[in-house]
Amino acid sequence: MIIQQYFIDGLGCASYLVGCEGAGIAAIIDPDRDVQKYIDTAAAHGMSITHIIETHLHADHVSGNTDLAARTEATIYIHEAANAKFAHHALHGGDTLTLGNVELQVRFTPGHTPESITLLVVDKSRSKEPWMALTGDTLFVGDAGRPDLVGMEAARALAGHMHDSLHNEVLPLHDGVLILPGHGAGSLCGKSIGAVLTSSMGFERHSNPALQIHNREDYITFATTNLPEQPGNHKRIKDINRHGARPLGEIEARGLGVQEAVAQFQQGAVLMDMRSKAAYRTKHIPGAIYLEADTQLSNRVGFVLPPDMPIILLLADISDYQPTIYSLARVGYDQVVGYLADSLDVWEAFGLPVTSGDVRDIDAPMLHDLLTQDGTQRPVVIDVRESWEYAQGHVPGAHLISLGDLSARYTELDPVQPVAVICASGGRSQSAAALLGQKGFVTVYNIRGGTMGWIQNGLPVERA
Repeated sequence: MIIQQYFIDGLGCASYLVGCEGAGIAAIIDPDRDVQKYIDTAAAHGMSITHIIETHLHADHVSGNTDLAARTEATIYIHEAANAKFAHHALHGGDTLTLGNVELQVRFTPGHTPESITLLVVDKSRSKEPWMALTGDTLFVGDAGRPDLVGMEAARALAGHMHDSLHNEVLPLHDGVLILPGHGAGSLCGKSIGAVLTSSMGFERHSNPALQIHNREDYITFATTNLPEQPGNHKRIKDINRHGARPLGEIEARGLGVQEAVAQFQQGAVLMDMRSKAAYRTKHIPGAIYLEADTQLSNRVGFVLPPDMPIILLLADISDYQPTIYSLARVGYDQVVGYLADSLDVWEAFGLPVTSGDVRDIDAPMLHDLLTQDGTQRPVVIDVRESWEYAQGHVPGAHLISLGDLSARYTELDPVQPVAVICASGGRSQSAAALLGQKGFVTVYNIRGGTMGWIQNGLPVERA
């Protein structure tokens, strides 16, 4: 038997290849959109990919199942409760998929979603007992799947189902079973997922907070409170996954000259500037959205840009093109027209405008100094955390507008008045600041270190 984990930093998504080298066949579990890596791994071990298995319909990232199926002719498997609209084979609890000496035993474990499953992995050449459990978004290292991504109205019922799944299907597994989850740290599909990417049933049984709550009502309360923000664009992502994503095919960079780019802008395209922060501050095209080409791009873009807009990229290096395409496509942004191949000097030579300046990064003591000023220089502080975080302590006078709500509520703010955006540690606030900058706010401050930095500097907080 061979098993390999693939992990996407930032999104915190894990996918898996499980196969039998003797039989020469393999299954891919929860594939992301960069499907070539699975094909390459299978080929390196002399295997063909025959099964593509989804543990559930994902809300945080778009699946690569249709693309992988198109390239390999493998069959896609998903539980019948998913009501999937793409070509697939429906799974049921109790089913077994056989890959030579490997068995994948299907356990129906609803809770994160109504159709969630766990796959118990048996290597018949070693034992008839399960060796590993591919738990999808049911059990994580140190956490369990959140129940609210199909809608808060269904969250309590799903939390109850999660309690039942954990106690009836997961906890009975023996301590030696390896736990291979669908997410690690960085994912928004849980509340406090551990950074380690694998665990054992025995360790989780004794240390995972979600497995310590035995009363069903107590678990429902635990699972539906203090939840982090929902993934940006999650409803659209889930709908894409239900119907099957358009296959990306081979990624080829398409360079656009200034005149081609301008024609696209006139038709509604948006420019995403992905150069260094210093380069952007020195000179950029007015109206461009600045987002760093880093591991957090997939998480940030959904809070800044509508998903149905054509996108032109401005890159520091052409080698960033393919990784950026995958980062965007993983969260449903697959309308990239190309990249601006001409320099900004060429842009200016055509008589087109550029500007300078940017959202300014400041630390907590600098914000405190600004808040002591009177008049037009005093910023309004916008806290973009969740309400439960805000209640635990915030900058005095800060207004709460959670990051997921900001794109609909930014019109409540005066774009001429300075705005200081703060979150827990500086990640979410960067996305919020980019959105306000793109919307034409004149002065925007991003608070490095966030509320944590404010508290560590001994500055006063309010609680509500």
